[in-house]
Amino acid sequence: MNKKSKKNNNDLFNYKIHISVLFCAIIAEYIGITKIHIYNGINFIILPLVYSLILAILLYLIKQYTWIQEKESKVASKLLVILIGPLIAKLAISSGQNFTLLMSIGPGLLLEELGDIGCIFIALPVALLLGFKRESIGMASSICREPQMAVIIDKYGFESPEVKGFMAVYLIGSVLGTIIITIIANILAYIIPLHPYAYAMACGVGSASMNVAAVSALQTIYPELAQQLYAFSGISNLISVVFSLYMYIFILLPLTEKLYKILYPMMNKYVFKR
Repeated sequence: MNKKSKKNNNDLFNYKIHISVLFCAIIAEYIGITKIHIYNGINFIILPLVYSLILAILLYLIKQYTWIQEKESKVASKLLVILIGPLIAKLAISSGQNFTLLMSIGPGLLLEELGDIGCIFIALPVALLLGFKRESIGMASSICREPQMAVIIDKYGFESPEVKGFMAVYLIGSVLGTIIITIIANILAYIIPLHPYAYAMACGVGSASMNVAAVSALQTIYPELAQQLYAFSGISNLISVVFSLYMYIFILLPLTEKLYKILYPMMNKYVFKR
């Protein structure tokens, strides 16, 4: 075993990380699922996952206590890849159990990937209005996860503004993505009357952690459909991971570039008066 492998193994057994995770999990599970009644049968559900994430963020941000530092934060990123494995396996098993049901949906599962196009038309103008320039291409062209990262670094180079914009969304999404998607799934399931299967398919955005967080919220709202929701979100997430790369290369990134060339001069002329 070389020194690098030995160091990586030691990092994975970092006791500070494991104690912190255990502490956050115990507190979060003790609080449990919280339902906040909003209006006429509409409830806002807060999962233990949200509490544990907030506690973990606080442990890192409160600098008076140096228990969790940058070193532990980097180790946690490595551990996340390993620990998310059982969750993906659970989703895969649920998908296999409901294979016949999934096939009955037809091409809908594949076509849901086209929904990514709509995000560009919303996210790019917002990024430009916030004052970003070429960074907005990296920010708005995808959900900014690992498969897209390889493409954008290869196309623009690591020091480019496009990659800097991409990395900003990637880092924010890693920290806050699960909380935000839980809230979105929670609210939309109540206010827009779509079938729960449609929401489960929408949870498969190409990020395992976000997928699990969002479908857990749906499972709490529709406990009688828990297994089917896991199945649809699992296969949808797998399709997103596989096809999103090609969508990104051939459709999303070129489309964002063209839209940027149209919108940026318009913003400069009519909004910023440059």
